[in-house]
Order: sequence, then structure tokens, then C-alpha cells
Amino acid sequence: SDVIVAVVDTGVFLAHPEFSGQLVSGYDFISDITNAADGNGIDANPDDPGDSAQLNSSSWHGTHVAGTVAARTDNNSGVAGIAWQARIMPLRVLGTLGGSNYDIIQAVRYAAGLSNDSGSAPGQIADIINLSLGGTGYSPAAQDACTAVRAARVIVGSAAGNDKTSVVSYPAAYDGVIWVSATGFDNTRAPYSNYGSKIDIAAPGGNQSVDLNNDGYGDGVLSTLVDDSSGSRAATYNFYQGTSMAAPHVAGVFALMRAVYPGLSPDEVDSLLAAGSITTDLEPTGRDDIFGYGLLDALKAVQNAQSLGSGAPLPTLPARIVATPNQLPFGSILTSKPLLLTNEGGEVASISNVSDDADWLEVVASSIDANNLGEYQVTIDRTGLSDAYYLGTISFDLSTGSTLQVQVSMYVGDVDQTGNAGTIYMLLLDETNEVVDQVSAVDNGNGVYSYSFNSVAAGTYRIVGGSDIDNDIFICQLGEACGGYPTISQLSTIQASDEDISGLDFVVDILATFGASNLSAGPVPGPSGYKRRPVPAADSKQFSP
Repeated sequence: SDVIVAVVDTGVFLAHPEFSGQLVSGYDFISDITNAADGNGIDANPDDPGDSAQLNSSSWHGTHVAGTVAARTDNNSGVAGIAWQARIMPLRVLGTLGGSNYDIIQAVRYAAGLSNDSGSAPGQIADIINLSLGGTGYSPAAQDACTAVRAARVIVGSAAGNDKTSVVSYPAAYDGVIWVSATGFDNTRAPYSNYGSKIDIAAPGGNQSVDLNNDGYGDGVLSTLVDDSSGSRAATYNFYQGTSMAAPHVAGVFALMRAVYPGLSPDEVDSLLAAGSITTDLEPTGRDDIFGYGLLDALKAVQNAQSLGSGAPLPTLPARIVATPNQLPFGSILTSKPLLLTNEGGEVASISNVSDDADWLEVVASSIDANNLGEYQVTIDRTGLSDAYYLGTISFDLSTGSTLQVQVSMYVGDVDQTGNAGTIYMLLLDETNEVVDQVSAVDNGNGVYSYSFNSVAAGTYRIVGGSDIDNDIFICQLGEACGGYPTISQLSTIQASDEDISGLDFVVDILATFGASNLSAGPVPGPSGYKRRPVPAADSKQFSP
């Protein structure tokens, strides 16, 4: 509880119950009154009023980031923060128009107890600064600020950026800042994540276009958020994706390290990183431009910080039984696959029992050791099964008292996995959700469509797409195909300028329910859907649902 993480962002919804007892005083450093949207310039109130004038359109970005770091834990509610007793110092620098280098510099200097425009300093300086923000412009003044903050022994981490490019992004690329890339559920690079020679570490950032853990939600990062659809702010939770979500995972673990070793310096963090002492190495072996020194490993990080602070030898890592792969999709043709069980920990452990919950599934040991670790052969039998999608689970009971489960999926019959959604109308929406442009997506086959908006004026937009089965000029109604970037339940804003933008991919699926669930805080289609523009008869297409 003596550790403080400064979240330099849009501010924080201070009244969210997950932050009760988790906050220290912060500051609002947005100097442009128009950008601030709270009626004044810099002030001592870092509460986030929202970064959009339209209801249900604000990002509440800082609230989401802060929840990942230190949301209240063991309170039978919501989510658990990584550094569950650390404190958040909310520093507001991003408003309705974004943020400026100048305001960010003032905030990081304040966090480190250095001179700044507020004329004040925190009662206790931050141990860690999280910067889930960035851009391509280099600022000598910002580099100087990062250098001064590091000299004050404050550890700084920043998001690498979401442009899936190796072009450097600042502040992540400044000397002395830990540059964080993002991974998905399967520990591969998240498709949007930046990469390059300055990447230091990778952490979970999510990928909402897939559901690899089969929980019914896109694989985003679940954290604290705000729902203002009623006109007032209410606490909620939602999934986001991005390197902005990866960076606070790292900040939270740095907070845990400072908790067990208060003297931990930025230089020592660099040394631990380079030694692989706070990461799990991912392919390719050694430091690389995708994951840096590897994937964040909280246990290794805390144990190595503890050892560094006390001089005591590292404790033996507990047993960690891992299945490779961690899921077995058989599709509609394959009947057998190998499954490897290994112990990546230090203590000895064994498998005491193997079972499954499906009659069509069989698991046989093919090459195992005395601890029943090694290779198993998984076989499925489709005989007599109806055409359908099947999901089963293999359970490995471990001597540690826990159970490792591996999901197995397969299809029976000639299942069309791609389908045909018919004509997909793509809508380019402005900040008021008015249709600025409309195109019909091009069916490329195999369930893949492409689309392009041409000559888009500079501005802020959102993208949705869907079918209009009943031809009532509204898409995204019950029973119609519907999707949006990156997900229809949480549309992201897209900043258009004079450069081409690609990679705005998302999934279009049949809409089965209306409105927002308790996990949704973004603009979602209501019963009326989104109104498209009528298409001239000559351009209309006939299709079968």
C-alpha cells in the first residue's frame, strides 16, 4: 500500500467503487479549456468528465487502465487489480481533442515531484508512471522530462502503439522508458501491436476479434469503465484491447516488485529485463523485435526483486504443468493429435489422473515419464454423431491439488464454417453517428469481405457494417449480420488525416440480442439498428440469406 502508480491518461472516474481506498490525490493538467471539457484549465481535480460530448461515446480510457493496475480485490465484485493494494495517482492529460506533449510533460514531472505548472507536488511521489498514450512526434523537451523522472528513481512504462508497424512511437521510444508490446490469449503478437528494435517487454493486450478461450466474449482485457448512457456516470466493466491495456499489466507488476523491494531502481529493472528475470522467453529465443525480452511473468519478477533486495537466493519455482497446445481444435476432418504435458516450474509434480467428459473423445498416454508427464495422443470418433459442433474437455488432475483442463473442439458433417452474410453495407459514421459515407463490402469468398472508403476528409469516425435482410433501410437489427470496429459493443474512434489507413478488420455475425449487457459500455445498435442510405435499384444485389 506504500507503492503509488501514476496513471497519465484521460483521468479516472473517481467514484467507481473499484477505486474506493485505492486513490491518492492527482491533478488535471489539460491546459486547453476546450480540450478539458470541464470548464477550466489545469486544476486539482483529475476526475474524468468524458472525452466526448455524445452520451455513450467517451472512452473512459484512464479508468480502464487504472483498474488493470489496482482495482479493489477480494471485494466480491468486478475485477481484481494486479497490484491489489497499490495506490493510483490519477493525472489527466487527454481530453476531447487528445493531448499535448506539454501537458504530458507537466504531469510526469508532477508525478516525480519535480517543478511543474501546478506549483505543487504530491505528498509522496509515484513509484511507477504508466503512459498508455503516444504518437510519432519526437520532443526534446519530453525526452528531457523522461530523463529527469528516471533520475528521480521513478520507473516509466509506455504502450508501444496499435499501428502494427515498426515505426517508433513516443513516449515509448524515449531513452529510459520501458516500451511495452501486446500479446493475445495464445501468447502471440496481438495483430494491432507495434514492434521493433526498441520493444522491451510484452504483456497481455487482448484481441477482441477472436474468442480463443471460448467464454463467449472476444478476448479483450476486462477492466473498470463508465456507462453514461442515462446522462449520468455509472460504474461498469468492459473489454478493451490495445497496447494501452498491456502497459498497465507491466506497471502493476513493477508495483509488486517495488512492494517487496522498495529500493528497486530503473537501472535494476533494466538489468533484470536483460537477464530474462522478469519474463518468459517466447520464440524466437532471446531478445527479439516482437516480444522484447519476453512475456511479462509476475512470479519471476517478484521473486527476483525480492532476491535482489534481500540478497537471499531465489526460491525454487513451484511446479507449473503446461499443456502444448493449450487447446485442440480438430475441425471437420482430423481424428488424432498429440498433446504434450511438461513441468516448466522447479518443484516436482505429477499427473495423478486423466479424464474427459465426452464419449467421442479418447486420451491415451504414448510416451510419458514416471510423473506421467510427456506426450499423450488425443483421438476423436465421429461415428454415429449428428452433424453439429462439439466441445469437450480433458482434465489432468495434478499432485499439486489443482486440475489442468484442455478444451477439444470438432465438427461433424459437411459444416459450412464461412457462410454467406449476403450484402454487407459498410457505414462510415461521424462523431454524432451520422452516416458520412456508405459502401457495399466485396465478398472475397471463404467468409472474407473487403471494403474501402475513398477521399475521406480529416476527422474522427467509427465504422459499422451489417446486412439489411428485411430491406427496411436499417442494418444491425435482430437476425441480421452486424459488426463494427473493433467490436460492435465497443466501437473505437478512428482519426483520419491525409494518409491511408488499413487493417480495420472486424467480425460480422448474426445479431441475436439487442442493447448493452452489463459488460458493455460502448455504443451498440438498439432495436432500430443503424440507418443506411437507400441504394439505387440498378445497384441493388439479390442474395440468399
